[in-house]
This record gives sequence, C-alpha cells and structure tokens, in this order.
Amino acid sequence: MKLSASLILAFVVLVLDLATKRWVESSLFNGEQIPLTSFFNLVLTYNAGAAFSFLSDADGWQRWFFSVIAAGASTLIVYLLRKHADDKWFCIALSLILGGALGNLWDRVTLGHVVDFLDFYIGTYHWPAFNVADSAISVGAMLLIVDSFRRREPVAEKRKG
Repeated sequence: MKLSASLILAFVVLVLDLATKRWVESSLFNGEQIPLTSFFNLVLTYNAGAAFSFLSDADGWQRWFFSVIAAGASTLIVYLLRKHADDKWFCIALSLILGGALGNLWDRVTLGHVVDFLDFYIGTYHWPAFNVADSAISVGAMLLIVDSFRRREPVAEKRKG
C-alpha cells in the first residue's frame, strides 16, 4: 500500500472524527444524553485523561503527557507505513490507528480534553463513552492482532518469485 494511500485513509478517519465531535458539541450540552436504542445513547462528555478516563482528574499535566505520546506514536507509525508499504493489512491497521491518534491529539492540544459521545450500555452498566478516533484505534489494533497470525513467506522466497 503506497504511503500516500495510507495517509489518505488516516486523513479520512481524522476528518470523520473531528466532524462528528464538532457536530455533537453543537447539538448537545455537556452531560446531555439522547437515547437512540435500548443499548445506545448519544452523550456529550469530555475526557481530560486517556482510555477509560485514566488520569482524568490529574492536575493538567496529563494533557501534554498524552499529547507527546500521541505525537511520538504518530511519527513511529508514519515510519512503519513507509517501511512496510508492501504489507496491505498492516498498513490499513496502522492508518486507522494514526487517524484516531491524530483526532484525539487535535482535541487535547486545542481543547485540553477529548470529546466523547458514543455511549453503549446494557441495563445500568455503561461502557465508557468513546468517539470515532477511539473506534478507529480499536479496529486498527484488532486488525494488527489478526494480521500477526497471518502466514507470511520469508523475505528471501518473496524475492525469488
């Protein structure tokens, strides 16, 4: 997969993430819930921490800590996309992760928190709210796991064929 195609996929994820977050912010007030099904609400919530609100009640240093991690991970991902351009599924997975990381990074740097709005639940148990970026990161991580089990030809045999 060409680097440009990988970056376009990451950009599409980024745009979808930012557009949906801005739409939710313009439609709901903080904490408002709109029930859509018996297991899903739209809800506007802000997360100053990481996954599952980890460190969300710290004194603010976590904003820059998680921003540096996301920026470093994004740089590494671009390097890996360039290095493994011939591995389509690996690149798709990394592109999803990159787009998600950049979406949440944008929120952290510009807003000081991440906008979450997808609220799934069973009965009174609610999964922590998340967003399109989190979804792309999760799908990308699952693809990386599945891809790690694929049978690969040794590099020397690929070159002969």
